[in-house]
Parts: sequence; structure tokens; C-alpha cells
Amino acid sequence: QLQLVESGGGLVQPGGSLRLSCAASGFTLDYYAIGWFRQAPGKEREGVSCISSSDGSTYYSDSVKGRFTISRDNAKNMVHLQMNSLKPEDTGVYYCAAGSEPTMSPNDYDYWGQGTQVTVSS
Repeated sequence: QLQLVESGGGLVQPGGSLRLSCAASGFTLDYYAIGWFRQAPGKEREGVSCISSSDGSTYYSDSVKGRFTISRDNAKNMVHLQMNSLKPEDTGVYYCAAGSEPTMSPNDYDYWGQGTQVTVSS
């Protein structure tokens, strides 16, 4: 059974950091492009970052560029999202997803985790 599980969310003050992890079972993550998405209450799911399977190219939305870093740990079959200088507007449920191409569109991904809540508040 193919499964993605996110972890690492929580409550953090503005300016703080969190590291999200995406673990896979039933398939090998390094064969897939991996995307991180977030969804705030009342808003559509938006792409935050993605990483290619071929050459490890990384992509970021303008809102997180310079603050977030996506990386792979192939030995552990995981992908991480390091989030620094967090802002209240980063609050939402964060999802990882696996697909064939690194895009910021949720429609391009085939497998999804259940999400982890990130709350940035003082």
C-alpha cells in the first residue's frame, strides 16, 4: 500500500522554525517529484515547494523563497521542508505529495499524505 505520512507540525511563534518531514511506505520517494502544499482555512491548497526526481532541482513559491528549504534523504526514504522565519500567514495544514513532475499544481500529484498542522502565532 502506497502511503505518505507528514510529521513535524506544531505551534511556533513568529520568527521561529519548524522542520516538516514526509515519509513514504510502499514506494521509493526518489523516483518521484515531491511537492509540499499548504491549505489555510477558507483558502485553496497552494504549492509551497517541490523537488524533482531527476536532478534534485528545487522550486519555491515567492511567498516562502529564502525562508524554506526542501531536501531529500534518500537513505531514509524521506523528504524534509525546513521552514525558517515563520510568519502568521504561513499557518495552515501542510501536505506532501508525490508525482511525476515538480510543479506547484496539486492536480499534477498522484499520492498525498494526510497533512500536518502548522500554526504560527504569538
